[in-house]
Amino acid sequence: MAYDATGRLHEIFDEQQVSEKFRKREFVLEVQDGQYPEHIKFQLVQDKTALIDSFKVGDEVKVTFNLRGRGFNKNGQMLYFTNLEAWRIEAGTGGGAPAGGGYNQQAAPRAAAPAQNQNPNLRAAPAAPIAGDDDNDLPF
Repeated sequence: MAYDATGRLHEIFDEQQVSEKFRKREFVLEVQDGQYPEHIKFQLVQDKTALIDSFKVGDEVKVTFNLRGRGFNKNGQMLYFTNLEAWRIEAGTGGGAPAGGGYNQQAAPRAAAPAQNQNPNLRAAPAAPIAGDDDNDLPF
C-alpha cells in the first residue's frame, strides 16, 4: 500500500553502497503533528537514490512511499525492522496536505471501520491490486 507525507526536508544524507548489489540514500522529513513536529526518516533505494537531488533542506515536499518490514534471525533470536521506502518526491504546494487527508484503503469491507489518522500530513493512497498466488514467484 502506498502512503503520502507532506512536510519540510530536515536533513539529506549521502548515498550508501550497502553491498555490491544494493545502495540506499536516506532523508528526514519534518511533519507537523499538533504542537510538536515529527522527524520521519525515509529511504530511497537503487535507481531511486537520485530523486532527492533536485531538492534542498528546507524545501516543502510531498513524499510517496511504501511501508516495508522484514524479519531476520540473529543468533537464534528473531529481529524485525521497518522501513519507509520512498519512490516519488514532488515539490510541496506550500499549503500543507491536500484536503480530505486521513486514512483511505481500498479493500474488502470489514465489520469495523478502519481507524482514522489524525495527522492530515500523513495519509494512505489507494492500494494497487494484489496479484494472485499464481502470478508471482515469491517463496511464501
